[in-house]
Amino acid sequence: SFTETNVNRSALREFDGLLLRKVFPKIFSSSLVQHELVGNYSQLFRIPGSEPDLEPYMLLAHIDVVPADEADGWDAPPFSAQELNGFIYGRGTIDNKQSVMGILQASEYLLERGYTPRRSFYIGLGHDEEVNGLYGAANIVKLLKSQGVKLQYVLDEGLAVLDGIINGLDGPAALIGISEKGQATVKLSVSSAPGHSSMLPRESSIGILASAVNRVLERKPDTNAFVRTTTAVTMFNSGVKINIIPSYAEAFVNFRIHSAQTLQEVLELVKSDQRVKVELVNGFDPLPISSYDEQVFGFQIIKKTVQSMFPQLTVAPGICVGNTDSRHYKDIQKDIYHFVPSWFKPGDPQRFHSVNERISIQNYEEIVLFYFQLIQNNDIRKLPPPHSSQHEL
Repeated sequence: SFTETNVNRSALREFDGLLLRKVFPKIFSSSLVQHELVGNYSQLFRIPGSEPDLEPYMLLAHIDVVPADEADGWDAPPFSAQELNGFIYGRGTIDNKQSVMGILQASEYLLERGYTPRRSFYIGLGHDEEVNGLYGAANIVKLLKSQGVKLQYVLDEGLAVLDGIINGLDGPAALIGISEKGQATVKLSVSSAPGHSSMLPRESSIGILASAVNRVLERKPDTNAFVRTTTAVTMFNSGVKINIIPSYAEAFVNFRIHSAQTLQEVLELVKSDQRVKVELVNGFDPLPISSYDEQVFGFQIIKKTVQSMFPQLTVAPGICVGNTDSRHYKDIQKDIYHFVPSWFKPGDPQRFHSVNERISIQNYEEIVLFYFQLIQNNDIRKLPPPHSSQHEL
C-alpha cells in the first residue's frame, strides 16, 4: 500500500485467487466456514461454534505491506520469500504476513482434523492497514455492527516476544498489548513581515517557529517510547532566497500519544505562543486500556497459551507504540489485545518497515502452533480459578 487511494489491487487479487484459495482449500470449501470479501479485497471468515451461547472472539491480521525496493540493500529480493540460513526473507514476514498465514494455516490444520469449535470465532484480514484501514477494517466493522455482533475480545498484531530488547530485564518477555498509542499530526506556522537579511528584525518567522518547536520537544522527558507521548518534527519549510528573511515558516510535528493522555491534552500543550498558529492536520485518541486482571477471559487465554508454549517467558501487559487495524474495532469491543509470538532479538526491530525484514522458519512454525493452541484454548466456557494449574486448559 502506497497511499489510502493507491494500493496494489492486482497483487491483492492474486493473493486471494492464486494463493490463499489454493493453499488453504479446506477454509474456502468447508461447509462450516462462512466467508466473504469486504471492500473488494479484505477477507472476513466466521467459524460458528457448537455452543452458540458462548460469546465469539476475533483474530485480526493484515494482508498489505509497505513498499520495498531491492536496491536498498536487501540480501534477498523483498518479494521472494527466499530462505537464507534458516530465515525467510521478505517484506511482510514480521508485518504482518506471519499472522495472516499463521491464523489460516492453524485453521486449515484444525479443519483437516474435523475440528468444530465450541466457541464461534471470526477472522478479519484487512487489505489496507498500512494506510489507515479505511476501506478494509472499517468496512468489516461496519458489517459486523449491522449484524449486531458482540465479541468476547479481539486479538491483533502489535507486540511480540522481546529478547534482549528491554534494558534491565533478565531473559525474554512476551508483552501483550493492552492499549495502542494515539496519533496526531500538527501544523505549526508563523507569519511576519518579510525583509532583507542586512536589516535583521529582532525575531524572524523562522526564529519564532524554531523556538516554539524547541519548547514542544523539550517538554517531554527523555525516556522510553513505551511510557510517554513521543514527538517528532517531520517537516520544516521556510524561505525562498538566501538573503531574504521569509514572511512565513511552517513545521509539521507528529505525536504518538500515550494511553495516559488524550489528543486534546496534547493540543493544549502545544498552544503556548500566540504568534504561532496551531492546526490539527489529523489525529485520534489512544485506544482505551483493555482489561488484564486474573478474571479477564481474553487476556488470560492469550497469556496461558503463551506460557504453555514458552514456559521460560515473562508475560506482561504493554502499550502498542504503533497503530493497527484494531482501533476501528473499539466501538464493538473494548478488550482489544496486541500480540503475535514473533521473536525479536537485538537488531530485529530495525528490520521493521526496513531492509532485510525476515522471520526464522522455527519462529513461523511457533506462530502457527500458537494460533492452533489458542483457538482450542478458547473452547472452555470460563476461566479456571486463579492460580490453578495451566494444564486445566
